[in-house]
Amino acid sequence: MKFYNIIIKYRFWLSLFALAVAILLNVSGKAGFWPTFPLYFLGVIGIASHFFIGPLRLIQEPMEAGNIEEVKKILAGVWYPNLLYKPVRSTFYTIKGNIAMMDQDFDSAEKHLKKSNELGSPMPEAEGANKLQLGMMAMQKGDMRQGESYIRSAIRLGIPDKESEAVAYLQMCQIFMNKREFRAAKDYFRRAKALKPKTAQVVDQIKEIEKYISRIPG
Repeated sequence: MKFYNIIIKYRFWLSLFALAVAILLNVSGKAGFWPTFPLYFLGVIGIASHFFIGPLRLIQEPMEAGNIEEVKKILAGVWYPNLLYKPVRSTFYTIKGNIAMMDQDFDSAEKHLKKSNELGSPMPEAEGANKLQLGMMAMQKGDMRQGESYIRSAIRLGIPDKESEAVAYLQMCQIFMNKREFRAAKDYFRRAKALKPKTAQVVDQIKEIEKYISRIPG
């Protein structure tokens, strides 16, 4: 696996080297076209995959290790994002959006996540997580209608983990509390609580809402 990652990391330069060797052999007369065809083939395939697929496979390991600076370096290696294959481009912008959110650059995060959302995702859960983040940012800006629309879409598409799903239900609970539709608010609160989230922030939010929601009619 590490060898494969090294190939991906240096794929562009290895491909250029293969093409240079093939051309040099042809020009010098030491070999004809067909004997050097494999070098041409590998060079062209390597360069095409560099631009159309990119190095995103390399991101998993540093992301899991929390090495955000390495993730940023890998993303910077994508020179022309618009050339990426559509599902890969969507993933690229999702990761860019998540990194921007970690840096609290919410304007950039929204821009990247909207690009990813427009491109769509081959996995509905990934698209659901994307829409949840857009919904939460819309609510932070006070755009409750847009926030509700995004979060409803996120729930419909599916959200990949229970913690994020609980967050989505709690956001919907808050939306319906503001609309004074208390029965719906309680229903979403029960759904969030039933997931038994473990994240401290989510648990604290449930405890805070629980203090007053039981006293509300509906």
